[in-house]
Amino acid sequence: MSEADIDLRADPVFRADVLEGLRGPRRAIPARWLYDERGSELFDEITRLPEYYPTRTETKLLERCLTDVARYVGPGAAVIEFGAGSATKTPLLLQAIKPSAYVPVDISGDYLRASADLVQAKFPDVNVVPIEADFTQAMTLPDDVDGTQRLGFFPGSTIGNFVPRSSVNLLRHMRETLNEGAKLLIGFDRVKPTSVLIPAYNDAAGVTAAFNLNLLHRINRELGGDIPVDAFVHEVLWNDMQSRIEMHLRCTRAVRFSVAGEVFAMREGEGIHTENSHKYDLRGLRLLLRAGCWTPLADWSADNDWFTLVLAEAAPIYSAP
Repeated sequence: MSEADIDLRADPVFRADVLEGLRGPRRAIPARWLYDERGSELFDEITRLPEYYPTRTETKLLERCLTDVARYVGPGAAVIEFGAGSATKTPLLLQAIKPSAYVPVDISGDYLRASADLVQAKFPDVNVVPIEADFTQAMTLPDDVDGTQRLGFFPGSTIGNFVPRSSVNLLRHMRETLNEGAKLLIGFDRVKPTSVLIPAYNDAAGVTAAFNLNLLHRINRELGGDIPVDAFVHEVLWNDMQSRIEMHLRCTRAVRFSVAGEVFAMREGEGIHTENSHKYDLRGLRLLLRAGCWTPLADWSADNDWFTLVLAEAAPIYSAP
């Protein structure tokens, strides 16, 4: 492989994360790299699958609670959506609270801009300012939202993709980005039977499998890799001790491949851990928010307790008594 085989536009952080993840004794690649343009398209398709309950459950919950959210937030706020993706739930929120600005933040630039254009067309009076960035880090918001009440929006139970330590860090970065006095509307997926959970991440049509395997195609395309994708299968399991669904790419035969000029070997049965989806009970999610320096103000749960939305506030931080 020569340097010409590597896409010069490839994110250097992507390269570093992939190489570090493949070198480790427990191979793992951060889930955010699943979401290139093709990955984002596949995930959008996943949200419409019959097995994938989170999107339709959260959407119904949003329709039920947004009048209450609007009373807490008030009109004219700036909505900052972290990991906006296709922004399918965003119109419900924007219609309810009548914001002055909408700032979608996502790592997949082309997909982000296309989604932002759709939102702008639907809400011509709202100032839409997309930001291509890694939302897991604190960032500077555009001048357009200076001096306005800020509402962070983090739907889809995306918080569950992060281990608790990283979740707390993420929530603190959001607080730093939004500033004291801001509010955050965030979705949490709840613990439920594995008979519901496993099919949601291993659908009969194989769309989630394609989404997971797309990571290997991306590595080959952007990092000059020669990973034999046909040697890997999508695997989903429930880790009860960690209260999470795990996605892996499992090797069906011994393979040897290179990525960015570095050679790797994997035995049959070895895997690459690609994503977690943590599930919470009410006490756990409230404690997580407090650890991230957010004070819960109100929460709304689906009738079957499959999903919970929480409105929290970046209240002043006081020392413990």
